[in-house]
Amino acid sequence: MNDELEYRAVLAVDIERSAGRGDRALLEIRARLTEMLKEAFEASGVDWSACLRHDLGDGLRVTAPAGTRKAALVHPLVPELALRLRTYNRGAAPLTRIRVRIALHAGDVHVSPDGTVAGSPLEVLARLLDAPPARAALAGAPQTVPASLLLSGHFYDETVRHGHLGLFPEDFRKVGFTVKEHTADAWLQLPGREPPPDPDTAGAAPEPADVQEEPGSSEPAGSKMVNKASGHGVVYATQHGTQHIRIERKH
Repeated sequence: MNDELEYRAVLAVDIERSAGRGDRALLEIRARLTEMLKEAFEASGVDWSACLRHDLGDGLRVTAPAGTRKAALVHPLVPELALRLRTYNRGAAPLTRIRVRIALHAGDVHVSPDGTVAGSPLEVLARLLDAPPARAALAGAPQTVPASLLLSGHFYDETVRHGHLGLFPEDFRKVGFTVKEHTADAWLQLPGREPPPDPDTAGAAPEPADVQEEPGSSEPAGSKMVNKASGHGVVYATQHGTQHIRIERKH
């Protein structure tokens, strides 16, 4: 076994709900995903032919060449892939539409002469790909959202948090997860969407609207809103939804 370690960035994609589509549809979506992923790598300046690729059945694992700039695997690679997926899905039949979960990690791996890659970073990558927060975020997103992205804490800290060109830390939300024996924090994004809502605040009541009490009114503050209307009018909306419009005529 090769005892030399190489620091590599590793990416994995998994097709959402690939089971039950039948062999012909699965072969089609696997081929199309590979094609779009190759185009996204090339558009990001990463040599696809120099990447080590491994079939995951309903997805793909890619080990980037040594020295690859990790930031490029987030931007522009992920937006490039998301754009291609969304464009493809517009014309695809329901059985061949593709939405994917994307996971990114980096670390020291063993690379054999035959291209086999091994090491604990691949175990971490597999757990990221199966993480419940990424599954739930994609499942709950509109069908026009083609992907979820989950970064390991290591990848985020080394790359995204510095805010390099095209990378916006505020677009990610920190999540915790446990898959099998692996428990960790990671960083979640839905490409093309606002940051996924924090479950602790997603159900919080909205901030109350600014209200103005009508002069001379005996009703408590907050029960009536006053807004100016065109035509020299005033609109009064009561707490129960009734509107009253008073027209102020000029003499």
